[in-house]
Amino acid sequence: MGRDSRSHDAAALLEAQGLDELIRSLERRDYEVLGPTVHDSAIDWGPIHAAADLPAGWTATQAPGSYRIERRDDARRFAFAAGPSTLKRYFHEAERSVFSVESNGSPFHVVEKQDAPRRLAFIGVRPCDVAALAILDRVLIHDRFPDPAYRARRESSFIVAANCTEPGGACFCDSMGAGPHAASGFDLALTELDDSTMLVECGSARGEEVLREIPHAPAGKDVRERARAAMAAARKRMGRKLNTEGLAQALYDNFEHPEWEKVAARCLGCGNCTQACPTCFCITFEDASDIDGSRAERRRRWDSCFTLSHSYIHGGSVRQSPKSRHRQWVTHKLSAWESQFGTPGCVGCGRCIVWCPVGIDITETAAAVARQTAPVEARS
Repeated sequence: MGRDSRSHDAAALLEAQGLDELIRSLERRDYEVLGPTVHDSAIDWGPIHAAADLPAGWTATQAPGSYRIERRDDARRFAFAAGPSTLKRYFHEAERSVFSVESNGSPFHVVEKQDAPRRLAFIGVRPCDVAALAILDRVLIHDRFPDPAYRARRESSFIVAANCTEPGGACFCDSMGAGPHAASGFDLALTELDDSTMLVECGSARGEEVLREIPHAPAGKDVRERARAAMAAARKRMGRKLNTEGLAQALYDNFEHPEWEKVAARCLGCGNCTQACPTCFCITFEDASDIDGSRAERRRRWDSCFTLSHSYIHGGSVRQSPKSRHRQWVTHKLSAWESQFGTPGCVGCGRCIVWCPVGIDITETAAAVARQTAPVEARS
């Protein structure tokens, strides 16, 4: 999307009050500014108008099937891991009208849904979510069948990343190469050093333009070193790890591994993991008409490979068992996605682990299957 930190080396030291100036600068450009806020017992996206709206002094503890927010001993604003919602819901809507067919006593005519995209600016995007947007861009913009609505929303957005210094108990972004440092895909990136200062880096010309309007100081070598040290420490504190070397082929080779049955026995087939995932993009379409036949509408909504209808073809569904549906999701994320799009479909945010009602852990499943490197059916 025209954002690349490798071609924009501008970096500066920003005091806490600079966040207020950043928000005002974005609002002057007619952006609706969103950031992490504390509401509904979670740290989640919401509208912000000042730095005081950010979750200063709050963090979240995360584990399989468990999420709790709690107070910190300091006033850092970005000292928490990825929250329950992803940016997917803003760019790839959960449900929307595609078009309607209407008649008022005359021949039917098609009315297409063509709303102007909201100009959204996000402050505090975790590196895993920045990486997830790049994956969605690859699928929904740069593949054979681009989504014009998604593209319009992405092109009108402004991304302020927040490099991760406090990983959660389910995080494994380092294993997937998606964090804790955002390498590209942002307009500005913040690294919180303490309660009152942060390093800010530019990733686009638009980011440089905004930074020029914000009071800041040059970032010396010591500041950059503090930021690097904070992220190096975060790598060591990741809640999960996943060895991806040879993983894609190992999953293919062990299609009948007993681990699939073991996990399926716990899986509820609820689809929480796909709804919480920042890169799942599957959709379905539904048609409905008024009772008098004067209007019909086609709506698009998110779908999940955990539903029986997802694999329906003429004659029935291909994946009828919970085992086959869970295996489909894991192997697509970590194997087939690479064949299709050149990258894994997982960024290691850990949301599928945290928001699974029974705490199924994709890193444990993948590791258990990959340990058996020879195909199961070939063994005596």
